[in-house]
Amino acid sequence: MKVKGFLKDIGGASRVTKMRQELIASGSTTPDPKDPIRELADALHPGKQEFTVTEIRDASPTSKTYRFSPVNGHVPVFQSGQYANFYLKIGESVLTRAYSISSAPYEARQEDPFFEITIRSNVPYLVPDWFLKNVKVGSIITAALPFGQFLYEPLRDSDHIIGIAGGSGITPFVSMAKEIAHGKLDIDLTILFGSVNHKDIVCGDELAAAEKACPDKIHVVHIMSDDDEWDGEKGFVTKEIIEKYAAKFGGMTKDTDPSQGPSFFFCGPPVMYFMVEKIMKEMNVPLKRFRHDAAAQPGVKLIPGFPMDEVGKTYKISVMRGIHEDIIDAAADEPVAVALERAGIPIDTHCRGGECGYCRSQLLAGDIFVSPISDGRRAMDKELGWFHACSAYPMSDLKIKIPII
Repeated sequence: MKVKGFLKDIGGASRVTKMRQELIASGSTTPDPKDPIRELADALHPGKQEFTVTEIRDASPTSKTYRFSPVNGHVPVFQSGQYANFYLKIGESVLTRAYSISSAPYEARQEDPFFEITIRSNVPYLVPDWFLKNVKVGSIITAALPFGQFLYEPLRDSDHIIGIAGGSGITPFVSMAKEIAHGKLDIDLTILFGSVNHKDIVCGDELAAAEKACPDKIHVVHIMSDDDEWDGEKGFVTKEIIEKYAAKFGGMTKDTDPSQGPSFFFCGPPVMYFMVEKIMKEMNVPLKRFRHDAAAQPGVKLIPGFPMDEVGKTYKISVMRGIHEDIIDAAADEPVAVALERAGIPIDTHCRGGECGYCRSQLLAGDIFVSPISDGRRAMDKELGWFHACSAYPMSDLKIKIPII
């Protein structure tokens, strides 16, 4: 088919080149650095910000919810299931820690915007204990958000989510439930929530309020592992319980094609994750239908393949930042990132599970063990010796190069 004729068609490239040269010649010699798309992106996601703690309330006998209002009046746009990363000056170190956002996105878009996190302290962890003891109403904290892919994606996920949670792993589902109840997220959500005792259910009141406000779309099932007074489901979140409520609320039967059934989302402690992952495989749930939140690496006893004879050993790490070099001590059974933090060397971690890559570093010499749990490295990084400091463990003296922050 002729468009403009044979000669005009084959001469099109030269005409375009000439037009381009004429436009360049007629343009202003004064550079215009204005980039409205970049400016909009920076406004929506400004990076590190200062937030004021405006409210602290009990979320259970062992947990508290912290509300953060922006100093500059803006909370970056986020989705239910994402997390905020906090920059905390503890002792001589600046530690970065991630916490799932437990408030709903609509609460960050109202007249007085805010976001919330919920922290539990039931075992001696450094950062949760520091938060509970030191952060007060009026404290100013540096944070950045949002991060993570633990969110509903209509192109990938079913419009019925089966959320499986344990302990403080309920927080992203609280955000989802509140967003659904407010009419801003059009999905059905069934939450199977494992707790120890009904007297210590994290965010229990908020879940009950969301379920009451939207009973057709939100269903919360509590399972108590050690509670003689509880009349509901007891024990752990088993395959039988998951199948029972996936059928009751999600319409999933033995004849349902798992790829066409509900999507399963998990957030909770590592031991529970291993169990749920095994159940998903037994139920033939395809990977695209199973999502799990980014979680910090567990103790080395739970990491498949970790050489337990290394426990108790210490090594030296030569840390290069540009031309500056530090020599630090590192335990073989703790991630490289922990050794850096202990030595007061800043390293920007986010997920702390090996997934996101913010702490991507280069191994120049020595041997490391990389946890196979959530290993988010690119194939070329593996080949060229790059690793994520939050999920790599020294197996000898090391020489590494880390980002300057």
